[in-house]
Amino acid sequence: MTVGIEAIAAYVPSGRRSNLDRLAAFGITEDFIDSKIGVRELPVRGQDEDTSDLACRAIEAIATSTGFDVRGVDALVLCTQNPDGFGLPHTSAIVHGKLDIQKKCLAFDISLGCSGFVYGLTVLQSLMETQGLSAGLLVTADPYSKVVDINDKNTSLLFGDAATATLLVRSDVNKPRLRLTSAQFGTDGSQRHALATGSDRVLRMNGRDVFNFSATTVPAQIKDLLLVADLKFDDIDLYILHQGSKYIVDTLTRRLGLPMDKVPLAIGETGNTISSSIPLILRHHLVPGHRRRLLISGFGVGLSYASAILEWSA
Repeated sequence: MTVGIEAIAAYVPSGRRSNLDRLAAFGITEDFIDSKIGVRELPVRGQDEDTSDLACRAIEAIATSTGFDVRGVDALVLCTQNPDGFGLPHTSAIVHGKLDIQKKCLAFDISLGCSGFVYGLTVLQSLMETQGLSAGLLVTADPYSKVVDINDKNTSLLFGDAATATLLVRSDVNKPRLRLTSAQFGTDGSQRHALATGSDRVLRMNGRDVFNFSATTVPAQIKDLLLVADLKFDDIDLYILHQGSKYIVDTLTRRLGLPMDKVPLAIGETGNTISSSIPLILRHHLVPGHRRRLLISGFGVGLSYASAILEWSA
């Protein structure tokens, strides 16, 4: 019996904020938006939508698309740094109550940013394997609109709101499923102030420090992960990198020497959606036999970074 990904669904709010409307205010050009940022408009949650609402809508989407009764899941792991209220109770408990999930279900939050999907997938898959759980949900919902100052050029052009739900199942049915086979993690707490909120709960980012970290630490980790797994770059069929910005994805692609057709660029659709950026892309590649082996890599707040290899089970 194996544990693997059954399906991924997403919820992207209908509200939009245009980056092109702020060219004059920020003293930037349309070319700067297209070549460096990579997104012209950002999805923004409604005033009546809290983190738990985004999470619930993503879970409802996966229930609709698969027919799976989410009320029967054994584990609910929610990745967010912007919980409902002040995080008490944990947002996963709020989601649990709103969706009337069975009481015999463990539920907890993970406070991680852009590396959160890789961490969360590792935690949930391992938990299900060791405890014999049948079904689990990994939810990413981190609306940075709660902490972004719309007048801050360094952050307000980048971050969009979205949520995803990834359904993991344990089964002996002979059905191929994508599962995590190896991973590496890292933290550089000495650079924690490069992307952080203060007592005013407003996000501030040192863009240069974050870029330098992403452009050096992340390629080194990916190379080491492949070395330990005894794989070559050509053995990976798709590289799904966190969509920090178009410039960051382009830089990593170039520094790793990867062909552009193996590195999806999707930031133009939603902006940087933190822990949701990887599953937003991954949901389109859950086709057995199409790509045998994928590599995912998330990096950001902490500064935290994590990369993993996903493979289809036989």
